[in-house]
This record gives sequence, structure tokens and C-alpha cells, in this order.
Amino acid sequence: MRKVALQDVPANARRGGDVRVLLSPMTVGATSGFMGAAALGPADLIREHYHPYSEEFLYVVSGSVLLTLDGAETLEIGPGEAVMVPRNTRHRLENRGDVPAFAVFHNSPLAPRPDLGHVDTAPPAENVPDPQVGGPHASA
Repeated sequence: MRKVALQDVPANARRGGDVRVLLSPMTVGATSGFMGAAALGPADLIREHYHPYSEEFLYVVSGSVLLTLDGAETLEIGPGEAVMVPRNTRHRLENRGDVPAFAVFHNSPLAPRPDLGHVDTAPPAENVPDPQVGGPHASA
């Protein structure tokens, strides 16, 4: 077993916010999914995307986020609340509040390859690196 701290993994701001994948095939040798955390400051958002192979489980720890599904349906998620985003559902997160929001997410099952796991439907931020979060299994 391996413990992974938030500061141990690189932030991914390419899709907005500060997204960090903590437990994954690359970091701990996970075989069934991956787990991470997202921090969104006031007015921050995570751009629209979908997962063709995975369901996404989202739990808001603090603050609140507005989840938009398929460009139309919205759902406000506050602290202590969770939601499951079905496979192939376009979604985005936005912090419309005036305090930071912090959420934990888990996606499962894994896509056959990391590059197939996440499909952007909105352009990512320019000149922001996209750190590798999938990749081969971690060695013990």
C-alpha cells in the first residue's frame, strides 16, 4: 500500500480549477478506477467533458459547485452532498459562490487506455501543461 498526499501529485489546471489525481494506475497501481480532488476558487470552472468508459462519483467537501449536465440540466451540490455522473454524460463544474469549493471524485471503471478516459467538449486552457495522470501501473 502507498499513501499519496495532495501535494505529492501535480495540479492539472488545463480544464480549469486545480485537479489532482491521487490514486490511479500510475500512482498506486489501481486496476478498477481512479480518485482525486478538485479545488475551485470563486468563479472557477472545470470545462465540459465526458467519460466514455467511466461513471464519475463526486462528493463536495466544502463550498458548493454547480454541476451542468449535457449543457442543460443543472444541480447545485453543497458540502456533504454527493452525485454520480453517468457514463457518456457531458458535464462541467462551476463555483458561483464567493468562497473556495473543494470536492473529491472517483471514476470507475478505468478506460482501456488513459487517452480514452476523458473527452473534452470545450477547449482546454492554452499554454497550460497537461500532466500525465494515467499511464502504466505503478511498481510495488
